[in-house]
Amino acid sequence: MADDDAPRPLPPRDPRPLFVHWAIDSAVVFLLTVIVAVFLGAALLTVAIASVVAGVFLAPWTRNLEARGLARRAERAAENASKPQ
Repeated sequence: MADDDAPRPLPPRDPRPLFVHWAIDSAVVFLLTVIVAVFLGAALLTVAIASVVAGVFLAPWTRNLEARGLARRAERAAENASKPQ
């Protein structure tokens, strides 16, 4: 692909709020565990509560990962912008 055809870099942005990470992490944990937990006899409410609690612990970690990825993306965009064409 020629340099003229290269897509523009994505604009910089802040990481999503912690609440968004908590909600998504809780949903992912729920979906990953619900089938096995129900098969083993756990109640859906128990699985949902455990997923919400797991989301509380996972949210800061996933937000940090997103922030690091966004910082790397911004660094690469700055490097590409400073290269002579």
